[in-house]
Amino acid sequence: MNATPPHEAKNRYLKDKSTDVTDSTLANYKTTLNIFCDQLIERGINDLNTLTSDEIQRFKEWRLDCVKPITLKTDMTCIKDFIRFCEHVNAVPDGLHMMVRIPKPSREEEVSSDMLTREEATQILGHLQKHEYASLRHVIFAVLWKTGMRRSSLYALDIDDLDAGPKPHLKVRHRPNTGTPLKNKRKGERDVRIDRETVEVIEDYLEWNHSGGVDEQGRMPLLMTSHGKRCEPSTIQRNIYTATRPCHYTAECPMDRSIEGCEATSYNTASKCPGSVGPHALRRGYVTESLNAGQPRDVTADRVDMTIEVLDKHYDHATKSEKMERREEHLMDI
Repeated sequence: MNATPPHEAKNRYLKDKSTDVTDSTLANYKTTLNIFCDQLIERGINDLNTLTSDEIQRFKEWRLDCVKPITLKTDMTCIKDFIRFCEHVNAVPDGLHMMVRIPKPSREEEVSSDMLTREEATQILGHLQKHEYASLRHVIFAVLWKTGMRRSSLYALDIDDLDAGPKPHLKVRHRPNTGTPLKNKRKGERDVRIDRETVEVIEDYLEWNHSGGVDEQGRMPLLMTSHGKRCEPSTIQRNIYTATRPCHYTAECPMDRSIEGCEATSYNTASKCPGSVGPHALRRGYVTESLNAGQPRDVTADRVDMTIEVLDKHYDHATKSEKMERREEHLMDI
């Protein structure tokens, strides 16, 4: 076998995967493998031909001190696939990938508990309606909460994807050639109904606060920065962290912090607030509250583009009491 530096193999692997996965997934692979390869080099492994299962296990043990078990599972799954590729290009000993042990987190460790409730969302929407009406933040929050769509789906929307007709909806489309792929590609395409109130917020935003023009791809994004560029997913995320920070919409801190001296009160540091949540918490909240309201599971799953199995495991955070209430109307006295 020829000598193969870790980062050289990593680059070949990422190039090979680039046609099979989305850009965001590829970026996650790159982050994980950069950490893995840097650790190997730090431990004196500059040639993958000398890589052993013991070194991989040592990385796993080191990584567990830094991340949650569910993150470690994702990391080690990526590394196992990377090692399998390295076998294919004759860079590591045959069969080494079978020695990579994938951790098995408990259900409690595997499922995130971050979820925005209907009460919290209603309070935030009230604040936005009164103090930040038709702002970029208002549109971002309203669409994510009312539809349960992914951040990447919101990012992909153009102005022309808004149909404000008698049955208003947003057209979610897979456009990888112009920079906005969907997670599930063509299978993720769908039309998503929205209520008239959300349409009015979007239309007023487009009229008063949208910067206009086109992006680098010649498209007219629904969400644009003041500099005339499509809002990046990170911008969407920072706006959600800001909107859900309790002191932002209640003017009070439930953690009894001094608002004036708190490090989390700026736009770029809102994620440091223990009470703020990211876009996925809105998605979980939408799924849970929709099911509690009686919306069928298959309808909810189709609307948010996920399988019922994933919905049940990761997104339905109803309490036992709420689940009992859901079953109530279907029970028969026998």
